[in-house]
Amino acid sequence: MSTYDVLVIGSGLAGLSAALRLAADRKVALVTKRELLEGASAYAQGGIAAVLDSADSLENHIRDTHVAGGGLCRDEAVRFVVGRGAQAIQWLVDQGVPFTREAKGGEGLHLHREGGHSHRRIVHAADATGNAVQRTLVEQARAHPNIDLLEWHLAIDLITGRKVGLEDDRCLGAYVLDLVDGRVRTLSARATVLASGGTGKVYLYTTNPDTATGDGIAMGWRAGCPVANMEFIQFHPTCLYHPHAKSFLISEAVRGEGGLLLLPGGERFMPRHDERGELAPRDVVARAIDFEMKKRGLDCVYLDIAHKGEAFVREHFPNIHRKCLEFGIDIAKEPIPVVPAAHYTCGGLQVDLAGRTPVPGLYALGEVACTGLHGANRLASNSLLECVVFSEAAAADILAAAPVEIPALPQWDESRVTDADEEVVIAHNWDELRRSMWSYVGIVRTNKRLERALHRIQLLQAEIHEFYSTFRVSNDLIELRNLVVTAELIVRSALARKESRGLHFSSDWPATLAEARDTVLDPRSPAP
Repeated sequence: MSTYDVLVIGSGLAGLSAALRLAADRKVALVTKRELLEGASAYAQGGIAAVLDSADSLENHIRDTHVAGGGLCRDEAVRFVVGRGAQAIQWLVDQGVPFTREAKGGEGLHLHREGGHSHRRIVHAADATGNAVQRTLVEQARAHPNIDLLEWHLAIDLITGRKVGLEDDRCLGAYVLDLVDGRVRTLSARATVLASGGTGKVYLYTTNPDTATGDGIAMGWRAGCPVANMEFIQFHPTCLYHPHAKSFLISEAVRGEGGLLLLPGGERFMPRHDERGELAPRDVVARAIDFEMKKRGLDCVYLDIAHKGEAFVREHFPNIHRKCLEFGIDIAKEPIPVVPAAHYTCGGLQVDLAGRTPVPGLYALGEVACTGLHGANRLASNSLLECVVFSEAAAADILAAAPVEIPALPQWDESRVTDADEEVVIAHNWDELRRSMWSYVGIVRTNKRLERALHRIQLLQAEIHEFYSTFRVSNDLIELRNLVVTAELIVRSALARKESRGLHFSSDWPATLAEARDTVLDPRSPAP
């Protein structure tokens, strides 16, 4: 058993920034199931929203967040995050993040505008902001003597007091699979931070990396944490449509800088769906694209930025331009074929403004958590801001907490399991789950589709539980086990909402209720 002051599970912006803030005074283990840079944060293109322009205001950003969130945002959380935006950007600048400036050698930061924002407020590093931020923080984490980096380690489950026969049901650490040698390690900690990202891989088509398998949400749920608003899965409107492109995202900033959405014949369609046109929030744009594709039997629509000129495109979107050229698409001269794809999990484990879950000693940050900031639909570029703000809040709370003694924990028991005899079953279950979610729990939903999805998920759960109980754990089995848990939570939450709001649109309940309420599921309460 290895013992730490703090165990951080996940190496995205939330996990890295929490670890760096804690490491000056605490011994930290940072667990990540791939290399440090392989996560959703590193893939973020657009940037980080913050009020830095004198023509803008905190109230503008707060209002834009509430409007995008469909009336479901928690005002206290919105004001908490937005009010700390400039401070969060300054912390990243202090770490050395190379944000794009107004002009070469200029002092001011260049600001993009994105859909749903009333002003320019997106701080960015060209069109690869997440990568720039992550590389800067990873370099610091690798050099820090108080951070043990456990790459290629996959958390299996949290260890809580009740699991080891104690009366105090606090979180004591986690069991972690070393993906290199196949051994399970016991990591104990006085505080544990879940920052492992979202659950995009529960869908067949997603902009997320392969690591987004809902691990933190599923582990927190099994440890006794309630979840909120899991029905709100954000589908990014513009994912590159190409047979050889693996879910490459076309940034929101392309539309923010004048990109137009077109039908195959070159006709704009967004003004028919919303007066804000291409600058409408993501849920509106994704639903409009889905409508046009289904109505006309299209495989995709097109996003055109070529009218801005080659020099503009190369300067503002160098990475997107280069990537599309690899697939034979010159975005400076022709429109980009795009489709919606699952992008962001707006719900998650319920936390307070310090990132604390109801389980003592357990925190959740980033996409794992439901802070109340995003409501029924996340405003573009608020997610990275949330990561930085809540990592600071959680770190401060952990540092202020009284020290806790951690008892000796039992080792992982493999005495009653064997090696899997048919790994192909896992692959089949994984494929069936993702196809069912895409077909029945997509952008537009019905009760019948959701009930069909739930029936299939429950059948899969029984098979996966039998597999997990009988065979040694593996990367694919652990991820599948977590995906099927998050899939059920998404569907149960969607069935519980008898209205359409934000990202959840039901043909059976098309109206929006006057009162906005969270959908909360509690593992300690029986399922309906």
